[in-house]
Formats: sequence, C-alpha cells, structure tokens
Amino acid sequence: MSTGVKPTTPAPARRSAADPVKALMHRHRELCERAVDPLEIAAGLEAHGVTDRTAVRFRHRDVFSLAEEMYARVPRDGETPPPPKPKQTSRPRADWVLLTLLPGALCAATVAGIRLTDGQSRLVAALVGFLAVSLAVRAALARGPLVTPDRAPTTGTSTWTYWLLAYATLGDGLLAAVVTGGPDALPTGAADGPWPMATAPVLALTLSCAPAACSAHLFAARARARLTVSRGLEDFAASVRPLLFGTFALYLCALAALSVLSAAVLAEPTAHTQVIALGALLFLARLLTVHGFTHAPAVILTAAVTAQATALASSFASRLPGCGFLAAPVDALVDLWGPGGIQILSCGLGALALLIHGSRKLTRASAHAQAEAPC
Repeated sequence: MSTGVKPTTPAPARRSAADPVKALMHRHRELCERAVDPLEIAAGLEAHGVTDRTAVRFRHRDVFSLAEEMYARVPRDGETPPPPKPKQTSRPRADWVLLTLLPGALCAATVAGIRLTDGQSRLVAALVGFLAVSLAVRAALARGPLVTPDRAPTTGTSTWTYWLLAYATLGDGLLAAVVTGGPDALPTGAADGPWPMATAPVLALTLSCAPAACSAHLFAARARARLTVSRGLEDFAASVRPLLFGTFALYLCALAALSVLSAAVLAEPTAHTQVIALGALLFLARLLTVHGFTHAPAVILTAAVTAQATALASSFASRLPGCGFLAAPVDALVDLWGPGGIQILSCGLGALALLIHGSRKLTRASAHAQAEAPC
C-alpha cells in the first residue's frame, strides 16, 4: 500500500570525509603538481605544519607515507610514476673547488705584497689585494654548495661580514692602542707598529673557504640521502642532527689547522680562539642562509658588529671629561682576556646562538626540500 511519500535514500557521504587525502591534495595542488619526487611533497607538507601526528588523521603512519600516496595519485598522462630510488651522494665538482681555493691564494699574495713593500706602495698593494680577494670571495659564493638560492636574499649581511673581517685584521690592535692612550699613528701594515695589523686571521679565514664549501656540500648531500630513507620527521631530524654537528666540527678542525699554519708562516702572535670564533659564526650564518633561513644570521651578525663597534666607541668616549666610567666594562674584559676578548665574546656567543638555532631549523625536512644545486 502506497503512502504517497517517496522513500528517502541516505545522502552520499562527503568525498572529503571518505577520501581525506584527496582533500589534502586539493589544498596543496600546486605542491603536488610541481614535485619531482615524494620527498618534495613531504618537505612541503612539513613546511605547512603537517606532522607525523597529523598524518595519522589521513590514515598514514607518517608524513613520508602520506607524501608517497599523494605523489602517486597526481595525474601524469596516464603513466604510473616509478618508485623513488635513493640518490647517491654527489662528489664535489672541480670548478667550484678551484673557485673556493682562489680567495686564499689571492690573500696570500696580498699579504706577501704588503710585507715586501713600504709607504705608498704598501697602501696600493693592500687596496688592490682587498679588491681582488673580495671579488674572489664573491665568485666562490656564487657557485657550488655555498650559493644562495633565490628564496634567501642576503641584504645587509655582506656589509657586516666585511666589518667582522676588518675587525679581525685591525680591531684588536686598535683596541689595545686605545686602552693604553693611543693610537698615535695610522696603521702601517706592520705587526709591530703603533697600530698592529694582524694578517694571519684573515689569511686563515680565506684559506678556509674550501673546507667550508666541502663541509656544506657534505652536509647537504648526506641530509638529502637520509631524507630518502627516513620514515618520519622525527626520525629524519634525529639522524641529521649528529650530521650537522659533525660537519661543523670538521670545518672547525680545518680552520684551527689553517690558523696555526698561518700564524707560524707569518710569525704573528697566535689568535686561534678569535679565528675559530669568527669562522664558526660566518660558517653557520652562511649555512643557514644557503638553506633559506636568513633572519637569524642577519640579526646575529648585526649584534656581533654592534658589540664590537660599541666597545671601540665607549673606549674613545671615555676620554671625554667625566665619561671615564664608559670604558670600565671594556677595560675589565681586556684585563681578563686581552684585546681579543671582545672578538671572542661577540663572535663566540653569536656562533653558539646560530648553532642552537641551526639544530632546530637545519634538521627539518623542509630545509632540504630543493635538490642540491649543481656543484
């Protein structure tokens, strides 16, 4: 018997609830379409806040498993994408290795020119050498593992880097002269002059461009390889963190050896602690910038430069009537650690801050989303 009421059928379940992965793919459609392998999708999801715990809601055990399904479901002209293969660690290329050796070679030639000349000729040799070394450093940073991607602008950091290198050459000598009532003359380029100039630290730092590039290459290549075999974001971070510390220690060992060698060859007073502190700061700042993290390096470099400039300014300002108290902190630090204490403190604390920051940022999958640049 008909009641005249049409039987009702249950409404179809929402497709997003029945197929949550499809809804996620729709939200990240551009990421899925441009990805060349599941690893880029996994890194992109992590950059957008998707964690292993979030992946469970999409019926997957981790982000990597979720990314593999999303990559497989992207339409590609009816072709089934081949399973991803682990990538072998690429070897350093000769072109960028030679470019990273160029700053050290030109700096050694500049130091030789400064020591073999006198008067105006020495000034010309220093200016020409500074220009040549600057261009060589720019060339070394434009190729290989130290190149900055388009997503990481470095506005302002170059200026602070030049200041830090200039302070490593002239800062300690100037501060020592100011504390004792000088300087009485401009720097002459001699280590025993009224305003001593230290060339060994800059020589060691320019020579360390090659170890820095090799360490950065090793870190990027090994991290990318571990991204291929990791089965979770926490697993990846745990495996990359020792790699970061290991490559950082490898660079510091090379820098320490170059510092000892440079000081011995040039017969200058040892300043190994200052060189290691500055080298660690610059290496970590560049490593973070290469992987797209530019804010922290800019802030820390600015803070280090500000500390050094403030120390010099307060020492000069203390000569004004009634302002002697301004130099008290600097004098106490100089009495405790010598003139190099300002550089050790400013660069050392900055390097420590960047190392802590890097252990969080550089161990994320999103930091290695892009394949290493050809090198």
